[in-house]
Amino acid sequence: MGKELELNSVHKASMEVMVETLGATAWCAEILQARAAAASMRAQVGAVAALAAAADRCRDLVAITDDQQRILLTNKSWCRVVGWRPEDGPRPLAETVSGEALRLAASGVRDWEAPVLIRRRAAPDPVLLPCRGSAVSLNKSTSHIVFVCEPSNAIESERARSSLHSIRRGSLDVRSIASDGLRRTSLAKLQGLPLEAPITKVISLLSAATEGAPPSTVACIDRAVDMLRTSELYSPQMREDPKMRAEDPIATDLIGALLSQGATNVLSSRRSSNDSTVVRSQANRTNMKHKTTGQLREVLDTALNWDFEIFRLEDLTRGRPLTHLGLTLMGGRFDVCTTLECDEKTLLHWLTVIETNYHAVNTYHNSTHAADVLQAVAFFLEKDRLKMLLEPLEAAAALIAAAAHDIDHPGTSSAFLCNSRHSLAILYNDVSVLESHHAALTFKLTLNDDRVNIFKNLDRETYKTLRHNIIDMILATEMTKHFEHLAKFVNVFYAKSSGSKEDGMHTDEPLSLDTTALTSSENVVLVKRMMIKCADVSNASRPQKFAFEWARRIAEEYFLQTDEEKAKDLPVVMPMFDRATCSIPRSQIGFIDYIIIDMMEAWAAFIDMPELVTHARNNHQRWRELDEAGVTTIADVKRAQRQNAIQSTPNTTSQPTAEE
Repeated sequence: MGKELELNSVHKASMEVMVETLGATAWCAEILQARAAAASMRAQVGAVAALAAAADRCRDLVAITDDQQRILLTNKSWCRVVGWRPEDGPRPLAETVSGEALRLAASGVRDWEAPVLIRRRAAPDPVLLPCRGSAVSLNKSTSHIVFVCEPSNAIESERARSSLHSIRRGSLDVRSIASDGLRRTSLAKLQGLPLEAPITKVISLLSAATEGAPPSTVACIDRAVDMLRTSELYSPQMREDPKMRAEDPIATDLIGALLSQGATNVLSSRRSSNDSTVVRSQANRTNMKHKTTGQLREVLDTALNWDFEIFRLEDLTRGRPLTHLGLTLMGGRFDVCTTLECDEKTLLHWLTVIETNYHAVNTYHNSTHAADVLQAVAFFLEKDRLKMLLEPLEAAAALIAAAAHDIDHPGTSSAFLCNSRHSLAILYNDVSVLESHHAALTFKLTLNDDRVNIFKNLDRETYKTLRHNIIDMILATEMTKHFEHLAKFVNVFYAKSSGSKEDGMHTDEPLSLDTTALTSSENVVLVKRMMIKCADVSNASRPQKFAFEWARRIAEEYFLQTDEEKAKDLPVVMPMFDRATCSIPRSQIGFIDYIIIDMMEAWAAFIDMPELVTHARNNHQRWRELDEAGVTTIADVKRAQRQNAIQSTPNTTSQPTAEE
């Protein structure tokens, strides 16, 4: 092309010289001058072609507009990222680019640097890139705008998918010998991975929103971005508030203990709870269901009542309530055998083995507690919203998780196991120790014996789904994750106000339930977690006589742990549960205030069960009355309850209990 241009120029010049020039010397000078001009023009054309080729091959995204702000020319990087093809022709700049960069380009500024949001054809979310721009004027007004954008992590990830060599090449950079080179090379590798978290997109969009915003808005957004950069978005921390601790030390210490995993300190001589795990034979277990007659039958007939007599069932079954209640609910009302394609005999064997591996010596975490949680889950499953929401397999998973959620509980907390360097804490790395053990042992016992394997007839995918559901729900009972699960549930299913107490923008308007989120499977998982969590701590939302008995039992178990910690010179996880100084009413008041009320209000509105909150508030009021009356110990509580029972039924003659 350049050669033709030169020949054409010389030919044209020759014609002009022959016509206009009189002398031969002048004619030769004109010819030489024309030839030199053509050579210079050819060099310039070549330089422009080289510049275009370089721009086309560079990593930066380059786009050039015409005088009407239409994208006229782009390089390969721009085309690959945006999805724009040269054959598509010119397109308006505003269709692809937005943000501060577009505003500056339209304002006539000659040069600028600003972030730009680029919309891509194949991706729903725009990508935020740093951009340098320049306005070029070939006449009096701006004729072209040049955009040069640096590729970000998201762009590099797309390059990584198409070329593994581009990732490996960075690791051979000689600059990696220096520390700064190592850092840059490592970052390049990370940016080259085909990974991008949704939270990084959120942070990018929020950062883009600060451009041109008022200072107050920018400050709020910056603060929100700082919070989003943390890894535990829903995990709360106890506020260091001396006033709060001084006014209510029992409540704050209790919550702090529930949220604590504990630290390792002194070696414990306590035998592993796993050592006691055995599958004991039961001679008459196949005849167990035939014994549900008379009084036992009457109690089991009320298994779906919220005032179910769980302690009467415990007495009638001689401390084996889980098997009987499990057969009634799982084998009868919910027909788990059909869902799992197993026979009732296998279910009976499974319930027997699970109950055998609960520790009857525990005052609280025993098979009666497991039966109580199973009954609460079954009651919740009967609510219309959950009936419509959960499939039979999910309901079966919830009932199985409830029955086994505390299996082989040693009667001490995970924090105690960590502090004593217990074998289970070593096995599970001090993380979710008890809950991990409960879930793992459930499947170990079930799969080890065909006679108890209620999963043996399930296909691979169904078993995988069921197993995932059971494990997820058992792990959800970990109290250290209580506020995390509650916050997620509330944030998903309830409309939120536009401010917070800390910002002075909080309103006291009640939250409104939003069920549109139930279309997402991830949100259904939150419902199942909330269901078993509420069932696990439903004691305070039961009628008063049940709530008070459970409070006595849990307090005694905590007292025993504190006694053992002191005897072995271990850190005392719950110092308020010292049997010599503890106030049972105050501990329950704090538990209801900090744990129960908010959770039960959210759950009660979701399943339309207001009595959950009513019972909790009534129990809270009664505990306050006892506290004001000077009641503190377990014996005092039992005595007050006994007097209350006598007053409510004056014609009934009551005898002292063995414990009194």
